Amino acid sequence: MTTPIEDYALIGDCESAALVSRDGSIDWLCWPRFDSGALFAALLGGPNNGHCALAPVTFTEVNRHYRDRTLVLDTEFTSAEGEVTVTDFMPLKTHRSSHLVRKVRGVRGRVRMRMQITLRFDYGSVVPWVTRKHGEGHEIKAIAGPDMVLLRSDVALKAEGLSHVAEFTIDQGQCVTFVLSYGSSFADAPHPIDPHSALEQTERAWRDWCSCYKKGGPYADDVLRSLITLKALTYRPTGGIVAAPTTSLPEVIGGKRNWDYRFCWLRDTTFTLLALVNSGFTQEAIAWQQWLRHAVAGEPASVQIMYGIAGERRLQEWEVPWLAGYEGSKPVRIGNMAAGQLQLDIFGEVMDAQFHAVARGLTAPRESWDLQCKLVTHLETIWERPDEGIWEVRGGRRQFTHSKVMAWVAVDRAVKSIERFGLTGPLERWRTLRERIHAHVLEHGYDPTRGSFVQSFGSKALDASALLIPLVGFLPPDDPRVISTLAAIERELMSDGMVRRYDTRSGVDGLSGGEGSFVACSFWFVDNLVLTGQRDKAQAMFERLLALRNDVGLLAEEFDARDGRMLGNFPQAFSHVALINSAHNLVDTEKPAEQRSGHTEADKGARTGDEERVRE
Repeated sequence: MTTPIEDYALIGDCESAALVSRDGSIDWLCWPRFDSGALFAALLGGPNNGHCALAPVTFTEVNRHYRDRTLVLDTEFTSAEGEVTVTDFMPLKTHRSSHLVRKVRGVRGRVRMRMQITLRFDYGSVVPWVTRKHGEGHEIKAIAGPDMVLLRSDVALKAEGLSHVAEFTIDQGQCVTFVLSYGSSFADAPHPIDPHSALEQTERAWRDWCSCYKKGGPYADDVLRSLITLKALTYRPTGGIVAAPTTSLPEVIGGKRNWDYRFCWLRDTTFTLLALVNSGFTQEAIAWQQWLRHAVAGEPASVQIMYGIAGERRLQEWEVPWLAGYEGSKPVRIGNMAAGQLQLDIFGEVMDAQFHAVARGLTAPRESWDLQCKLVTHLETIWERPDEGIWEVRGGRRQFTHSKVMAWVAVDRAVKSIERFGLTGPLERWRTLRERIHAHVLEHGYDPTRGSFVQSFGSKALDASALLIPLVGFLPPDDPRVISTLAAIERELMSDGMVRRYDTRSGVDGLSGGEGSFVACSFWFVDNLVLTGQRDKAQAMFERLLALRNDVGLLAEEFDARDGRMLGNFPQAFSHVALINSAHNLVDTEKPAEQRSGHTEADKGARTGDEERVRE
């Protein structure tokens, strides 16, 4: 029986990540990077595609939690024989080796345990050659092609078919450890680590990192858990943040909306930047925007909507025929064809992120100004084209309203950069273009008979991306067109307290079937409620959304309110970024929504000063 998405927890070392089920099975692990071929792919197939199960032979109750301010997971099993705790974690990577540690501790009684590991490389397709060290039963080595994995155990391992098993009994106070290590098959074997000192070091490293977070208030713990999740999805060598550590978890069970999210989207940049800076994690914000700047460097015409975790551009999409898919949801996809789409909104995202990076002192004004000028100059020639839009549709290009709004954002931030930071550029030309795009969107993107902004020019369809219009400063939150659009979205795209992206029955995305409600859009609705002064309603909705997290505080991309289950890739960085920003919008004096839109008192004062300097 397939494990529900919400029954998984995340562990990771800021270079890769694994998903651990409530019943103690690691069903997903890509090594040595987030986007590497999976060693454990049972999540998208079955146990024979790779997994590592560790639990009592029989148990009646399971409770689990992360240790305070860490990504160290404790799963407590209760059986008729007693109690045990299984601790799972991944130490920060050392040299060329990565490790995953599983530690069993007897709490009460005498409990019979079973560990079964099935090693498969390349998304569950390659059975490795397995050997024992000098004939011993406590260490095995698995090799296939460039990959090598060692399992070192405190108890004897025995072969069982194409798997290995350890059966043992653990008494109160006793500890048994399993250490899985990855290395290159053409290098020396990874050195053994002391699992107990590694646990102490890992806990200390996470708590040291969390010490940057100084916020209080009613949602401080919720925000910190999301920040830890966001850190876990960060590729430490480059600062790139993957959208999720998984691929092909479906947006509807049994459907084809299954995508690979182990890459970095430009669309997430500004939201992520503000979430990190406002939470006190300046170094992570600097690394993120540096990744962004390096990734988009080059010809403006070749800018992509997403890149690999080290800025790779070639993300060719292919399907995996040997994996059955999560609950039969096929195809399983590796890579993402959307990387080659035209999505005009990314120009706005890049310019907005760079503007706020300078405004928050993360980078010098001129550090990437030449590149930004080239991006806006290129945008001048293409902003009127149809594109695939924010939702990366595969049903053909359209004149998406959100894309044009973000084109306006790109030009607006270029104008503000000249005005506020003393940079050189064609100020009057870009001011004129800014006004032209603004008028164009108001004329073609707003339908007065619908009383709302529409998905695309000439369409009657609603789209939750319109919730971003006040958040990016295109119109003030008290504009009647914003207020009426908010009401229309609540009326037509909201159900069970959550917001859908759009009506999938329209065929705009070229795919059959529906999807769940989009978690990030639901948080955007909360932000709009805050900006329009509906704080009590915003807080109530925010707390309903918090309740959708699983028992260890994680969110997927979407949620099916009817069946009460998570959908889409998991955990989803964008969902957690949206949670962080909505919490800050509710509690903080300086709200991310106002910072981004430029409606804070500080920004209003800065604009007034800019205008006076320009007049002088």
